[in-house]
Amino acid sequence: MTVGNKAEEFADVAIVKGADVEGREAFPNLTRRVLAYNDKLMLVEHLMEQGSVFPLHSHPHEQLAYLVSGHIRVRAGGEEFEAVAGDSFVVKGGVEHQVHAIERSVALDIFTPFREDYAEWIDEAG
Repeated sequence: MTVGNKAEEFADVAIVKGADVEGREAFPNLTRRVLAYNDKLMLVEHLMEQGSVFPLHSHPHEQLAYLVSGHIRVRAGGEEFEAVAGDSFVVKGGVEHQVHAIERSVALDIFTPFREDYAEWIDEAG
């Protein structure tokens, strides 16, 4: 497996202590923490302050989202809907989507396969 410019072996069990993971600003007022992952999937936490926007984008990864807290508006695949704490949704790879935080929100996103671009981002943070 290659992550960035280096070969990486993935352990049979990946344990990540949340207290050990610092968030980084991905977009204005939107913080990302990359949590546990292996070569097949990745868990990411996004903290969105009220009014923040995760810009319209797409990626080849399947994405399952679970809203831990808050209230968001999602635009995906020509649909627009709102989600509140406890709601979840799936976005197929290749589908453009955007998220707007109606109020301060925390979301957990699971990607498959894992996102090499996010893993490289962690490496850059040192």
